[in-house]
Amino acid sequence: MRDDTILVENVNHPGRTSPVNRAKYEAMRAALMAVLPATEPGLSQAEMTAAVKPHLPDDLFPGGQTAGWWVKAVQLDLEAKGVLARHGKPLRWHRL
Repeated sequence: MRDDTILVENVNHPGRTSPVNRAKYEAMRAALMAVLPATEPGLSQAEMTAAVKPHLPDDLFPGGQTAGWWVKAVQLDLEAKGVLARHGKPLRWHRL
């Protein structure tokens, strides 16, 4: 694997990994961890996407482009790793 990629997991597909851009992953992970509360009720998918945008570097996410995809990819990876938890209907996430 190249130095500029990182393997991510998906809680919905155990045992499967996918390579993604390391810089974008790390920036989104830092942003998610900054905005997600440690307690319920947490944030919905739309709330997470809106909340991370001010925390993202413009050189990686110009104008917030592709932020929605990256929020989902990192959220699924962190869930698979036991860092985040989902609950409720509609779904909401918080840090563990």
